[in-house]
Amino acid sequence: MSMSPKQKVYQGVLQELRKYIDDHELKPGDKLPSERELSEKLVAGRSSVREALRAMELLGLIETRHGEGTFLSHYRPYHSVEVLSSFILQGANTRNDLLFAKKIIEKEAARIAYEYIQHDDIEQLSNIIHDTRLTSNEKHAAFFQYLFYKTENLLLAKVWQLMDEFSYTISSLSYEQSFYMELVNLYQTRDYTKIEELFYRLPTTEK
Repeated sequence: MSMSPKQKVYQGVLQELRKYIDDHELKPGDKLPSERELSEKLVAGRSSVREALRAMELLGLIETRHGEGTFLSHYRPYHSVEVLSSFILQGANTRNDLLFAKKIIEKEAARIAYEYIQHDDIEQLSNIIHDTRLTSNEKHAAFFQYLFYKTENLLLAKVWQLMDEFSYTISSLSYEQSFYMELVNLYQTRDYTKIEELFYRLPTTEK
C-alpha cells in the first residue's frame, strides 16, 4: 500500500478500504473481512486498520455487530433527504435556523477537537484544504468529518451528518477558503480563544 509520508497512516488505510469496497462492489449490508484479514490484504498494521474502522463507524459508514462482524451501513442517499426536506424545510426562517444550528455544532466540534489536534492532524487538515481534486463542498465535508472524528463523540457526529445532508438540499455547504486556513492556523498557534470569534464572523443566513 503506497501512502504519502505526510499523511496520517489511518487516512491512507481509509483510502485503501474505500478502494477495496469499490473493487469488490460491496453494498450496504455486506460483511467486511476481519481486522486481521484486512491487515493482510491492505499490507497495513492491525492498529492502523482498527483506527480506520473506528473512524468509519464514527461517521456511520459501517456498523459492528457483536459476535457477527463488521458490515457496511445502509447509508441513506441524498434523494430521501430531499423528499423529507421538501416537507420540513419550508420557509426561509426554518432553513436559516438549520444553517445556524449546523454552524453552532461545527463550532463546538472545532473547539472540542482543539484538545486532541497534533502536528500530524494540522498537516492532514492542510492537505484537505489544498486538495484540488475536491469541490468546495467536498472539502468542507472532509474537513469537518476529520474534526468530528477527533472529538470522539459519535452522537455529535451523527447529528452533524444529518444536518449536513439536509443543508445540501438548500444551500452551499462550504465556507470561504480563508476560514479553514485560519482555523488550522489557530490550532497551530494554540490560540483557543479566537475559535469562537472565527465562527462568529460566518454568515448565519442562506447564501
